[in-house]
Amino acid sequence: MAFSSWRGIIGIIKPTMRPGGLEDMIRILPEGIGVIPLFNNITRGDRTEFKEVMKDYDEKVAILADQGCDVIHPEGAPPFMVLGNAGEAKKIRAWERKHKTQVFTSGTNHVAALKALKVKRFIGASYFQGEINKTFGNYFKKEGFDVLGMEGIDVPFNKVQTLSSEEIYSFIKKLALKHKRAQGIYMLGSGWKAMKVIPMLEQDLGIPIVFPVTARVWEFQKRLSINEPREGYGRLLEEMPPMVK
Repeated sequence: MAFSSWRGIIGIIKPTMRPGGLEDMIRILPEGIGVIPLFNNITRGDRTEFKEVMKDYDEKVAILADQGCDVIHPEGAPPFMVLGNAGEAKKIRAWERKHKTQVFTSGTNHVAALKALKVKRFIGASYFQGEINKTFGNYFKKEGFDVLGMEGIDVPFNKVQTLSSEEIYSFIKKLALKHKRAQGIYMLGSGWKAMKVIPMLEQDLGIPIVFPVTARVWEFQKRLSINEPREGYGRLLEEMPPMVK
């Protein structure tokens, strides 16, 4: 066993070549977890591309399974939300049966994190425009959540990483203040450079935030039977609540 992976090996499939999310995740993972990353190359961020990329996920899940990963995480909420709840569940079951390993997607991860934080009614933020946000909202409605809305910040898909943390703070805060009934905030997408403002937003608004990078670190820990709180990244990692069956 490699010294870098004495607590387990995780395999991830990044949906884009965009830097940032992978580095942030590795920085806050507990010591002893090995990471094998693979990349798809989504560039347009539209429905057609999300459907076409499924074959790439199939190929890369198989590669990661061959490497002996204990848990495999195909990242990217939009491709699987466009696939639909039933289609996503079928895909996960097929992967787990074929490769004999645990698999979770961004969608199932975000559902699990919201449930762990006891958030039933939330407002969502994305960096997509138009009707696809309704698809994202409907995904969560079918999982039993009260979705007050999914609102997109006005930025090109391939430029979201250029937004400053301060710009993200301002957008999320305005969104939350418009929807004061929200019990939590959901941020779709790992492209947000928001790590340092998550605790500040939770403190100022008084409600938890589900952010993809911290949510996947939380679920990786749970699936590897690790329970190591991480301070400074928001309630989910500070409190490490159990997964809700």
